[in-house]
Amino acid sequence: MKTLNWYVTRGFLLAFSMAIGILTFGMTGANLVKVLDYVSQGISFWTFLQFTLYILPIVLTFTVPWAVMVAVMLVFGRMSADSEITAMRACGISIMQIVSPILIITFFLTIFCLYLQVEVGPPLLGKSRSLMSTAAINQPLAIFEPGKPIEYENTIIYIDDKEGDNIIRGVQLYKVTDEQEVALDISAVHGKLTVDKEKQILNVYLYDCLVVNHTGEGGDGTPNRFFAREVKFDFNYGQQANAERVSTRAKYMRLSDLMAKIRMTKMINQDTTELEVELNQRIAFALSPIAFLLLGLPLAIRTSRRETSVGLFLSVILAGAFFLSIILCESLSSYPKLYPQYLLWLPNILFQILGAVMTYRISQR
Repeated sequence: MKTLNWYVTRGFLLAFSMAIGILTFGMTGANLVKVLDYVSQGISFWTFLQFTLYILPIVLTFTVPWAVMVAVMLVFGRMSADSEITAMRACGISIMQIVSPILIITFFLTIFCLYLQVEVGPPLLGKSRSLMSTAAINQPLAIFEPGKPIEYENTIIYIDDKEGDNIIRGVQLYKVTDEQEVALDISAVHGKLTVDKEKQILNVYLYDCLVVNHTGEGGDGTPNRFFAREVKFDFNYGQQANAERVSTRAKYMRLSDLMAKIRMTKMINQDTTELEVELNQRIAFALSPIAFLLLGLPLAIRTSRRETSVGLFLSVILAGAFFLSIILCESLSSYPKLYPQYLLWLPNILFQILGAVMTYRISQR
């Protein structure tokens, strides 16, 4: 029996390692496209590595259960196609004995995912967001792209080109009101960006400017227009960053902080649906490896070798349906009457019940 268990375990671990490597690389890469663009424009490669490490725990909570299903589909699909499972059962070995090593491994992977979801992943995800905003503002030219708007403190800036460490050319700047109406329109031939890291202030200097003041209209109703040799704007990015740190979103809280916020919110008689949705969503994601194993196992045993590609396609469809269902339920957090914090558990429950029923039927054949 030890030889059989090691045979199954070795095959699963090999397939799992390959699957999680490919899936993690793909999902991480999707989050790194913008960061790589910043690297090419001056942000240090060390910042890129930090960002990668910060988002990795959350990415793993998606790829670990997915890799479990892919590995199960590959390993047990091959064993079924080669009639190895039939031979084992003919020797009196049950389905549960065959799959027992995988159940143990999946149990520990579930604990690992739970730890990532409730303790490690959320605060690191929050750090990744603040890291890129701070890194970009310390390398101000990195956040400016020709033709793309930069929005900051009711200010929108477009540029045509940039050069050197801090020079921008063909600048169009709009100051807007809270009602999103243009109050000030400035066209500049060129400009310069500087950063006061000690005071955490971004300085924008514009030269040879045409200024159009829409709030100071003349007697004929036309905006005031005038030429300015230099115009300066200051943006206190430190104040904004500190405000974000003080008001940490529930998405970036550890489990203990999230539970404390739920209790405090209940004490002041405010709705806690959004916070409860975040809490249940984390646990539901963490328990998904078990659901994926239970559903993937009977599907794999039914799949023959020539249908391996079909099995992989099914794993992609099922994983996508699972994650999409949880995300859709999470989007209902603003509708407390629908109890989205409990709807989040439906994908897990359905996958586990369906998988258990299918596995039982196979074991009775």
